[in-house]
Amino acid sequence: MNTRKKGMEYERAAAGYLQRCGVRILEYNYRNRRGEIDLIGKDGEYTVFFEVKYRKDDKKGSPAQAVHFTKQKTICKVADYYRMMHGMGEFAAVRYDVVAIEGENITWYKNAFVHIYT
Repeated sequence: MNTRKKGMEYERAAAGYLQRCGVRILEYNYRNRRGEIDLIGKDGEYTVFFEVKYRKDDKKGSPAQAVHFTKQKTICKVADYYRMMHGMGEFAAVRYDVVAIEGENITWYKNAFVHIYT
């Protein structure tokens, strides 16, 4: 299985997990010229931008550790564009979360990082 197909499989698994936790998924693989966000959803009043990371085991570090500063910055740029295109004001309730999948375990990190201004 190629890495893109495998990634989509784990993103779907993460989306199912989030839906069971009450999140309404708005977008899968949202892309623009700045980059991509794996999932966008609504969790209560928050619009949440989710990064999904999978690792078979912890030999290369935990999946959450793979969401480094550069990736966070890209997610924020893409999220800013999404917010602008959807008429979301500057003070809209947004959050940046990570869904880490390690083997069969799924962990949801709410507020995994704060918005990075560039």
